[in-house]
Amino acid sequence: MAMVASALSSCKDCPENAVPAAVYEECVYDGSAASFSLWAPEAEDVRLRLYSSAQDKEAAELIGMEKSEDGLWKATVDKDIKGSFYTFQVKRDGKWLEETAGFAVKAVGVNGMRGAVVDWDETDPCGWEDDKSPVVKPSDIIVYELHHRDFSIHNTSGISEKGKYLALTEEGTRNPDGLATGIDHLKELGITYVQLLPSTDFATIDETRLEDNQYNWGYEPLNYNAVEGSYSTDPYDPVTRINEFKKMVQALHKAGIRVILDVVYNHTTNASVTGFERTNPGYFYRMQADGSFCNASGCGNETASEREMFRKFMVESLEWWMKEYHIDGFRFDLMAIHDIETMNLISERLHAIDPDVVIYGEGWAASSVAMPEEQIALKVNTHMLDKVGAFSDNIRDAIRGPLDCSNAGFMDGVEGKKADLEFGIAGGVSHPQVSVPFWTNNPLQHVSYASCHDDHCLRDRLEEATKASEQDRLRMVKLAQTAVYTSQGIPFIFNGEELYRHKQGVKNSYNQPDAINAIDWTYKTRYKDLVDYYSALAAIRHAHPGFCLGDADLVREKLRFIDVEDPCVVAFRIEGLEGIDEAKSLTVLLNGSKKNVKVEIPQGDYTVLAQNGTADADGLGAFSGKLISANPTSATILAEYRGQ
Repeated sequence: MAMVASALSSCKDCPENAVPAAVYEECVYDGSAASFSLWAPEAEDVRLRLYSSAQDKEAAELIGMEKSEDGLWKATVDKDIKGSFYTFQVKRDGKWLEETAGFAVKAVGVNGMRGAVVDWDETDPCGWEDDKSPVVKPSDIIVYELHHRDFSIHNTSGISEKGKYLALTEEGTRNPDGLATGIDHLKELGITYVQLLPSTDFATIDETRLEDNQYNWGYEPLNYNAVEGSYSTDPYDPVTRINEFKKMVQALHKAGIRVILDVVYNHTTNASVTGFERTNPGYFYRMQADGSFCNASGCGNETASEREMFRKFMVESLEWWMKEYHIDGFRFDLMAIHDIETMNLISERLHAIDPDVVIYGEGWAASSVAMPEEQIALKVNTHMLDKVGAFSDNIRDAIRGPLDCSNAGFMDGVEGKKADLEFGIAGGVSHPQVSVPFWTNNPLQHVSYASCHDDHCLRDRLEEATKASEQDRLRMVKLAQTAVYTSQGIPFIFNGEELYRHKQGVKNSYNQPDAINAIDWTYKTRYKDLVDYYSALAAIRHAHPGFCLGDADLVREKLRFIDVEDPCVVAFRIEGLEGIDEAKSLTVLLNGSKKNVKVEIPQGDYTVLAQNGTADADGLGAFSGKLISANPTSATILAEYRGQ
């Protein structure tokens, strides 16, 4: 679809003529005074309203603001107003628009409609200045996608602050059978990154009625630079929500886990209530010629990343999360709505802060984007992105089957999945033995997964798509995850997947109650064998960097697929690992078929790391020979060490 730049806004000249040096410093408090600014170059007038609380009906003070040449309206309050709340009100075409906290507000009151004047030093937990992100080598990256409420709300979690940021600060929590839950479980699992579902302030939960146990994934952003209040113990207190979020990050870092934030810059909640529309109507969104919103997000609007001030806003917002909250990476929702130039600028700026920052997103949109396809961050354009990755629906659909649940894919012996699975094993790079066209330049741009929060979880999909017994379905899950963990991309797992969680068959559970979404921690006891298998896979990957070579040329040089006629068997070797891995070769057999298969491999003496549903990084035993047998629906991992 052609870009409709001419219809985006009557403010089309604003980016060139009125770009302020700072976007998001809308309120700066220094202990004795507070200065306010708002970018609204087409406003006829702007006024600042000060409130004693976030819920007062009448403003305590009304202050006029003055316009500067760069389109910023400014005002200074020469007194200590810490603890006050504020809004801006813009006048356009002779009418006052609705009040707003601004489009880049950093601290908010309950429900996020008013900004808060805070002393940021008071938001830091004890020892925050010493908080450091743990060092995680690229070959050790394993991402665990987590929803705050899912993870801790169930009465079997053993966690006190259920559904809160603080849940991830509690150590020593146990399920009724004494098995670790919470952050201790994450450490046992061997994951190195937690990806938090949206935790910036979203609009779909009434924070004044948390006793109603409302639920939402959070993909309805209201304030991009502020922390969501429903996951704090006191959403009325701006300092509390910020402090508790920081405590969570601090605790995860202490546990050796880095933090990825799921960000939703592609659209907002109902545009009419956002700071964007209440300050600069039509500018921050792509608009149709008739004045209606473009809607590639499927949520009523799509933002315009190609516009200079929204691009500037995105970059500086992300920098804010890294600098103030020590965030280590970002997952972009519907990343294909954003343009390639913006994503590459984001990567450049964020890598300047932390060379190890992890950036990836969904390489698709809900419908056609109002920009040419060659300019947007589609999955197929990932090779045009610099150190920015994308989720691989290639490996996902190969492993678990199509969206319609008509089958369960390779893990249930469905033919026709081999090529896409091999593509995923190679990390999406060009490879002489892979027939699927490449879309990454580096295997670390390929996010390998079998399920995530969206769509059916793995258990529900299997129960929908196959008549197999639970025992056989568990074998399928182990097979699927072995493919994920031995791929050259970044392994990604959905929280509770390792516990064989379910969502009672609900596919799109974004607003469903805890009865659907909460993780029952007694499943860790019931399915401990599966949990142990996930932990062992992580340990194997950490012990063997050969599974993450991190370079396309090395993948082409070291990774060789073994020719197997069976369409439901994928076998491969990673060889010549001197200087890379303690093993000189790694061999993997993925048998999705319903029969025993034999695969010819180079003659040698091998240590068996995984076989027939059991795995151990220290080895399960030895194998010598060149004809290895694999049971139905199973995975085998062999390591060949020097001197064996």
